[in-house]
Amino acid sequence: MSKGDERSAEERKIDEWLPVTSSRNAKWWYSTFHNVTAMVGAGVLSLPYAMSQLGWGPGVTVLVISWIITLYTLWQMVEMHEMVPGKRFDRYHELGQHAFGEKLGLWIVVPQQLIVEVGVDIVYMVTGGRSLMKIHDLVCKNDCIKIKLKYFIMIFASVHFFLAQLPNLDSISSVSLAAAVMSLSYSTIGWAASAKKGVEPDVDYSFTAKTNLGVVFNFFSALGDVAFAYAGHNVVLEIQATIPSTPDKHSKGPMWKGVVVAYIVVAVCYFPVALVGYWAFGNSVEDNILISLEKPTWLIVMANLFVVIHVIGSYQIYAMPVFDMIETLLVKKLRFKPTWYLRLITRSIYVAFTMFVGIAIPFFGGLLGFFGGFAFAPTTYFLPCIMWLAIYKPKRFSLSWMVNWICIILGVLLMILAPIGALRSIILKAKGYKFFD
Repeated sequence: MSKGDERSAEERKIDEWLPVTSSRNAKWWYSTFHNVTAMVGAGVLSLPYAMSQLGWGPGVTVLVISWIITLYTLWQMVEMHEMVPGKRFDRYHELGQHAFGEKLGLWIVVPQQLIVEVGVDIVYMVTGGRSLMKIHDLVCKNDCIKIKLKYFIMIFASVHFFLAQLPNLDSISSVSLAAAVMSLSYSTIGWAASAKKGVEPDVDYSFTAKTNLGVVFNFFSALGDVAFAYAGHNVVLEIQATIPSTPDKHSKGPMWKGVVVAYIVVAVCYFPVALVGYWAFGNSVEDNILISLEKPTWLIVMANLFVVIHVIGSYQIYAMPVFDMIETLLVKKLRFKPTWYLRLITRSIYVAFTMFVGIAIPFFGGLLGFFGGFAFAPTTYFLPCIMWLAIYKPKRFSLSWMVNWICIILGVLLMILAPIGALRSIILKAKGYKFFD
């Protein structure tokens, strides 16, 4: 953990090598596209499907409340980054250690953060592979050899063996910018093409499940889909760590400006896709709106290409804090020398691991809804609120106290309910499944 001005020359040298603390030259707009890239994942394309499981009223309510709560908890994290004069909490777990104590803070934050970041990277391996496969199938039609998904996942992974060697978040800023532009582009294609197509002749807005129990389980699962769409908090302190700070001008000013712009972009992406997609297709919408559209072919090929470019950047944004954790452990605890070949070996092993799991379990999205329910909801919806209460201790029944407790209660409900729906989804999908098929 960083010790501010008390660090020795050796500690400063190591911090200058580690990915999160090696560069502090980022501009406020870097935080905008890093946050957009982290937040607006390919999960936005499943929001119309989530709406079909939630219905109009509850669906719009869940989307709006999630947007407001996660913007509020993101503001809390930006504020807490430099709450101790002369010190910066550059990593989520460092803030956790300040709030809960050295050991307990690590055990509370690190497992949840790793589930989210490694889980998202595995999902993006599968998403990138599926989008490449969709492009191949649309372009070739009946003229090409049928290629299995696992080979497309390998093709997608091959890019990351190179990109993973970029040293820090600043060095992937151009990749992140391209990814942010792509997320806005394919989201626009998703809702604009749906709007142009218009409402299906036999559109049906009733629930697809035939039993009350099925409706309830699907509702819970859809809550998990919405939670998955707001996962950017896991990297926000690491992003803020790249912004310069002085006693007169703290990093929270430019960071918050970037976050506000990013959240406007998030709203522009999420709400039209969710509402227009559901309006056009009703309960027949696929779990990826681009699959429901199919025509015009060139537009859907382009949208899938945008998805591939976006998840390349997003994979790296989520991988960088994991690289930082691994390299901190190796260099600070196990006393390895901070060298380029240590970085080459560890990062290549990580990329290979996420590729391997993505190939082995391509329905990992269901698993993420299950495990991620325990990690996504806390790290995004209510862990920042618990830290805020623990550190600032607002007066009981004050506005701050009540708002934080409302967020905590809603977040805990989400953490309990989302995995229940996801578990049923896994059981249904796993029937007759063959590993590495």
